[in-house]
Amino acid sequence: MKTGLNTALFLAVACLTMPAGAQDYPQPPGNLEKLQQFKTTGDVTEIPVVPQSGPKAAAITKTLSRIKLPQGFKIALYAIVPDARHMAVGPQGVAVFVGTRKTKVYAVTDRDKDRVADEVKVFAPTINFSVPNGVCFSKDGFLFVVEQNRVLTFPAAEFFYEGADVAAFQVAKGGELIPKEEESYNHTARVCRVGPDDKLYIALGQPFNVPASDKLDLYRKWGIGGIVRMDRDGKNREVYAWGVRNSVGMDFNPKDKALWFTDNQVDGMGDDVPPGELNRAEKPGLNFGFPYYGGGKIRTVEYKDQQAPADAVSPQVEYDAHAADLGMTFYSGSQFPAKYRGGIFAAEHGSWNRTKPIGARIMFTSLKPDGTADKTEVFAEGWLTSDGEYLGRPVDVAVLADGSLLVSDDFAGAVYRISYGQ
Repeated sequence: MKTGLNTALFLAVACLTMPAGAQDYPQPPGNLEKLQQFKTTGDVTEIPVVPQSGPKAAAITKTLSRIKLPQGFKIALYAIVPDARHMAVGPQGVAVFVGTRKTKVYAVTDRDKDRVADEVKVFAPTINFSVPNGVCFSKDGFLFVVEQNRVLTFPAAEFFYEGADVAAFQVAKGGELIPKEEESYNHTARVCRVGPDDKLYIALGQPFNVPASDKLDLYRKWGIGGIVRMDRDGKNREVYAWGVRNSVGMDFNPKDKALWFTDNQVDGMGDDVPPGELNRAEKPGLNFGFPYYGGGKIRTVEYKDQQAPADAVSPQVEYDAHAADLGMTFYSGSQFPAKYRGGIFAAEHGSWNRTKPIGARIMFTSLKPDGTADKTEVFAEGWLTSDGEYLGRPVDVAVLADGSLLVSDDFAGAVYRISYGQ
């Protein structure tokens, strides 16, 4: 792969063919248009840096001393990142980009490669983001940021991120990812992946606990309550998977190219039902049963008298109810013992409406030779005390180039690093 300035210029010029269009997100006048033309905005002259030491770092380190891991593993603070949600590790190993459910994306840099961040600062501060939770990279270095209702791409993000003005292009203009009238304050955190087919996959949570039946046709058309895929320029959009309540984590198995995703299931049915889900979509067009099923094979009250789809796909793994299973990744590194290689790590954010809280931990699922799920176990826990107090709430997991595992936490505002034998 080309590196340095040549890569940046090559990728940037390639992006000039992407549609520009006008955006209807609130934006400093003309900023996105200027960035698409590689012009400066002049809006930001200095990017604030997030402090990485002091009382906050000490308090987080104290919490991490409570975390239980399998023998030989250890966990440490990698970076203080406010509201840290989903992560995208740059393919050149320059930076990790971290989304939030607020208005900022952060760039995290470990310059001396001691596996602790040296610098955390706002990425592309001259762009106004709205719930930029989903971040993902293509293999050739394009960063995609999926907001509540817009998708942007940044060519050579690892090169341009140092400055306030970053070349940016629209994949889906503001108000075109979903119909504007379907925008909601609920289930707005999107996630994305660039698949083995070089297409962009986006999970679109539907806004209700259980939607009314008169919404289903519209939602199926748009892939709301499902996963959509499209070309990297936004063309040829299609619904890849349907019958999904609110997926906030997905990844492709490098071995068989199957798409796996977590799904948060129906609230208000009791402490122990329905289960959370880890699903496998080995081909397009599969139906995963929602809203007829609230999770697993538990029927929803609202649809219990209606005929459930005969082809509904059951989950590969049924997690504990209401643990809020979010980000997931296949472990592609070699630092961890053989048991973990090729398996799935998933983050549980923790319950919000359960009589006895559960979650706030990292789960691990091994796979059988045929590519289906085998055993699921707790890998890391301790962010939830025996008194039901959250000291942290894991959101996402990502693998660094050295094979260690990053864990984001939006409650503590941090990213942790789990390593083995170091």
